[in-house]
Amino acid sequence: MGVVFKPGLRNLITDVAGLRVGSAQDYFIKTGSTVLVGNAPFTASVHVMGGAPGTKETDLLAPDKTVDQIDALVLSGGSAFGLDACSGVMDGLRKMGRGFPVGPMRVPVVPGAIIFDLINGGKKDWVENPYRELGRKALENVSLDFELGTAGAGVGALAAMQKGGLGSASVILENGYTIGALVVANPIGSVTSSSGKHFWAAPFELFDEFGGMGTDPETTNFSFKQSPKEMAMMISNVEMSNTTIAIVATDAPLSKTQCHRLAVTAHDGIARAIVPSHMPLDGDLIFGISTTRGVVDHNVFRDLSIAAASCLSRAIARGVYEATPQNGDILPTYKSSQIKTM
Repeated sequence: MGVVFKPGLRNLITDVAGLRVGSAQDYFIKTGSTVLVGNAPFTASVHVMGGAPGTKETDLLAPDKTVDQIDALVLSGGSAFGLDACSGVMDGLRKMGRGFPVGPMRVPVVPGAIIFDLINGGKKDWVENPYRELGRKALENVSLDFELGTAGAGVGALAAMQKGGLGSASVILENGYTIGALVVANPIGSVTSSSGKHFWAAPFELFDEFGGMGTDPETTNFSFKQSPKEMAMMISNVEMSNTTIAIVATDAPLSKTQCHRLAVTAHDGIARAIVPSHMPLDGDLIFGISTTRGVVDHNVFRDLSIAAASCLSRAIARGVYEATPQNGDILPTYKSSQIKTM
């Protein structure tokens, strides 16, 4: 189909002009929040494929709903508690004068989604919900450059065999449009083959961005066995401990309906990078956004969809690859597990 992939300058979602990302975290609690904000409101929709999502204001993003553009998106740890990070972002945006006009008021529209990270070795005995403050701080920290791995909403994330994390990647298409992905990888499924060395996303890797290990030459069939993450959850009698939440963004002019379809097709990126994915106790979802109003034709949209799925697969692997060890971890990082097997 003639789609050539080349990463953007930063290889981050902020290669899409007009977007910035900020994170805030608490390593004692082992959790955090991440916000994506536009220099101006942007068009957005969402598609959920996991069986146990945790969300706020996502109904507004259906193509038939009145609100056409939003101010920010929040990805957070904390399960249902983490949805309060959206309130902290709303507070900050209101002070900036941002928001949907309602008479003399402006109401910032800030949808969000959460992962379950309540059982990960962190101290969760807080008295007051910390996520409103984490959301506010994340907004204060927005920048074109941001940390991957054990940062923001990725601090408490766990994959099947190793720590999860906050990931991002970008690609510039030959037509000049940019696609970027931002993800919190916290799946019940595995991001690596049974050896633990080779990422499922390896066929899509660009310039050794997650180690350059390539595909597993010994993998012909994959049998999903009980993972270290599952065993750690069973000790606490917890089953709901999963979810991969993501944003795919572009500067190509898309309608709200096209943003929805971009999110739908980008789920292929989750399925290619995590085995298994979209399970009943996963809350897997993707926000699709465009920073430019308009509509592209079918051929351009096809290329954007292909790029979005590939970009998201890479972002998932990068989030796990860049994770760093912290006190109290119940799973190793990808890099530390490679040292032990050498």
